[in-house]
Amino acid sequence: MIFLRVAIPSPLRRLFDYLPAANQQESDFTIGARLTVPFGNRKLVAILVDIVQHTDIPAHKLKAIINIIDQHPPQPKFIFDLALWAAQYYQHPIGDALLQSLPIHLRKGEPCERVHEYLLHALKDTDQSLSTRAKKQLATYNMIKQHQSGISIDALKAELGSSASVKILLEKGLLEKRPRPHLKNDTSEPLREPAKTLNPEQKTAVQAINQHQGFKAFLLDGITGSGKTEVYLQVIAKVLQAGKQALVLVPEIGLTPQTVSRFKARFNVKVVYIHSNMSDRQRFQAWLQARDGDAQIVIGTRSAIFTPLAHPGVIIIDEEHDQSFKQQEGYRYSARDLAIVRAHGENTPVILGSATPSLESLHNVAIKRYQYLTINRRAGDAVPPVVELLDIKGCDLQAGISEPLLTEIEQHLSRKTQVLIFLNRRGFAPSLSCHNCGWIAPCRRCDARLTLHQKPPHLHCHHCGSQKSIPRQCPECSSSELNAQGTGTERAEQTLAQLFPDYPIWRIDRDSTSRKNAMQEIIEKINAGQPGILLGTQMLAKGHHFAKVSLVAILEADSGLFSTDFRGMERTAQLITQVAGRAGREKIIGKVIIQTHHPEHPLLQSLVDKGYRDFAQNELKIRALSALPPYQHIAIIRAEAGNPGRAETFLQLAQQTLNIDHVSSSGPYPAPMEKKAGVFRSHLVLQSAKRPLLQHFLSQFCLQLEHHPLANKVRWSIDVDPYDMF
Repeated sequence: MIFLRVAIPSPLRRLFDYLPAANQQESDFTIGARLTVPFGNRKLVAILVDIVQHTDIPAHKLKAIINIIDQHPPQPKFIFDLALWAAQYYQHPIGDALLQSLPIHLRKGEPCERVHEYLLHALKDTDQSLSTRAKKQLATYNMIKQHQSGISIDALKAELGSSASVKILLEKGLLEKRPRPHLKNDTSEPLREPAKTLNPEQKTAVQAINQHQGFKAFLLDGITGSGKTEVYLQVIAKVLQAGKQALVLVPEIGLTPQTVSRFKARFNVKVVYIHSNMSDRQRFQAWLQARDGDAQIVIGTRSAIFTPLAHPGVIIIDEEHDQSFKQQEGYRYSARDLAIVRAHGENTPVILGSATPSLESLHNVAIKRYQYLTINRRAGDAVPPVVELLDIKGCDLQAGISEPLLTEIEQHLSRKTQVLIFLNRRGFAPSLSCHNCGWIAPCRRCDARLTLHQKPPHLHCHHCGSQKSIPRQCPECSSSELNAQGTGTERAEQTLAQLFPDYPIWRIDRDSTSRKNAMQEIIEKINAGQPGILLGTQMLAKGHHFAKVSLVAILEADSGLFSTDFRGMERTAQLITQVAGRAGREKIIGKVIIQTHHPEHPLLQSLVDKGYRDFAQNELKIRALSALPPYQHIAIIRAEAGNPGRAETFLQLAQQTLNIDHVSSSGPYPAPMEKKAGVFRSHLVLQSAKRPLLQHFLSQFCLQLEHHPLANKVRWSIDVDPYDMF
């Protein structure tokens, strides 16, 4: 007798045993294949993890599976093994982790095969079959008729805006669906346009990567505007010539279109992208094309790390320092770190690129785990911008902008260049307050203030997403003198439009780019080169190339200088350096002005005088003396409950059962924002100098927490290698 050990999407950190259905043999099953199983009164999609001959459950109590979905596993064995490893390392329920490594359509039990992979062909003459009154049908038919080799549904939608008439035309026998011919990619000449000439540092980096066979991790530390992307492109060119594929991860959806367009312009191969703004069907088709080897280049955000490649050749993590690569909720994996594990398992090189490398990556260079490659000069004739600290103590500010800065903005606009103003605070104002009694509009579900928005007018919590209308009077004293306090991007946009009416203002934040393709449309307007002002949040700081920007202004540099999070200084230095790097990227001389009340602050002085690398080395010394990552390994046990104190009590009782050897604990204590989205949160921090000891302890501690008497009254999770202590 055999038993099937399967993973089911559930919060339980365990596998479940089932029996085969009648007349099924061991040879019918393949590890990694999907099955349909009964679970309570539901039918669930499960993944077969093991076939065993013994079980701890009496055989008569076990249920039989319902059916086998896959004759062959939908993903290669290594991606399956990577998902298993990640579930264990990040202490996440194995079933949920395995299913999340698959596209949503596969999680729902749909066949692992391509859909819409056919072309529409016109068959008959419309004069005899269609009425002239059926205008949409005529337009659809005539469009398809123009494409003698056929046209896909997606291409038809792109040209006509709709494909609603296709079904009717098929029923009338006017159209025929034929399978799309499988065209094998020609890798003999993958370049569509010639590669650019490399400077000596770029050439050294490309040669170092290309001459290495098999797995090797490279940290490409190049200043902003140094041409790191050109290094990626030339490395990928050699990978394509060898008949292999490349996986490129970027931190933000907004960077995907410009990255895709640049790669498509350079290469004469299939380039696909995978991110959350695509439909589930589109992501599934891109996933299949990558798995089957039809797509040579795959560009995606965090979740694309699990995209299988038929012939893996290289993995590239652009802006490797970015916190977006770490999942902050639920399955808290790091795509950057998994890329290292994956590249090692697939025996391919992995490139981590950044102008502001994370301290963890720099530490890995120091201990010889990564090979260090540097580019210290900008590409072409561009030179680094001049950086200036502007002391605004006692200055009159208009929407957070000082008079000296306004003068600079006017001067740069008069030269027909563009100005970038960075304000990492969206909305109209950070808060709404009463002038008479001092009341500040709070979020009832969080320990936070509501942000005032004016387009449309409302109060919005950026932590839990709750919204409410703007009150006409103070709920405490009934005064009608309610004032906006502070400045957000909406308010700055309004002020700048009044001060510079002859120039366009392009605002880039979560609100202005929420509509599909909105970000790409704004970027296209900026790249047209018209003089104007770019205003936005950290979305502007990530890898964008704005050729006409001559002045960058950072309005509130002080906000990150006094963070209680040990990563606060690192994040602030990275953000300031990245934003400053948008200035003077081509032939225009760039200037950066940093407004601050603390021009004497050591971080600002270090960045201005010596740059990010000097700051990073000093910060690493402080981390070593303080026994903080990367010199120690950390995990946070996060607990939350609807009642105050319950989560902290749960962690206190759990801590009393700890049998810790070489693992220290701190807390439990309330989270820096204790109440969020209506629940009260508490943290217990675990720390060890040895990663294997911490991992072993966490696996044992998870079992204890699952069986804790309060476990069903508290929601808890484990965050291994946390990026955010909040």
